Amino acid sequence: MTATRIKDVALKYFANHGYEGASLADIAEEVGIKKQSIYTHFKGKDELFLVLLHDAIAKELGFVTSYMDRHKASSIEALLYGFLSEYQACYENNDNTKFYLRTAYFPPTHLYEEIVKEGYRYLDTVEELLVTVLDQAKACGSIHAGISSETAAAAFLSVLDGLFVELLFGGSERAKKRLEASWLVYWRGIRQ
Repeated sequence: MTATRIKDVALKYFANHGYEGASLADIAEEVGIKKQSIYTHFKGKDELFLVLLHDAIAKELGFVTSYMDRHKASSIEALLYGFLSEYQACYENNDNTKFYLRTAYFPPTHLYEEIVKEGYRYLDTVEELLVTVLDQAKACGSIHAGISSETAAAAFLSVLDGLFVELLFGGSERAKKRLEASWLVYWRGIRQ
């Protein structure tokens, strides 16, 4: 129970303050334990952070697969645009998504390699899921015949990346503006 509570509180601190700004002393205080008690459950800040990262990626991939499954009967336009909109809402309302994105874009230097490796695992999985739904849309004639599903998926990930960057740096209103503009150009480029 205490390990779960530590993780819950630490996730909030890492999501809002980053690795450097989150202190084990503050986490322990909010949990209601002494800082030394954290070491009963985790070897240190790095281990706690990496456990949270692996959990976060699993949850993010769960969100993506669940979203794709729930919207598989939607048009490809509604599915893709809805995915971007729902991801924005996740960032704004979910510490897990906020933690994952903050970590992916601002990794602690000494954990960089592991974070990048996990980030690419996430992106490769999302890309595979996108290629599958884009293949289906292409088979139905919803996607321009001259654009491969792989190209459409890679371009979509660039739109998603632009949304993430604006959420991290510019906030919700700027992100919405960037999303609308990039979506317009993306969709015009791939639709039949």
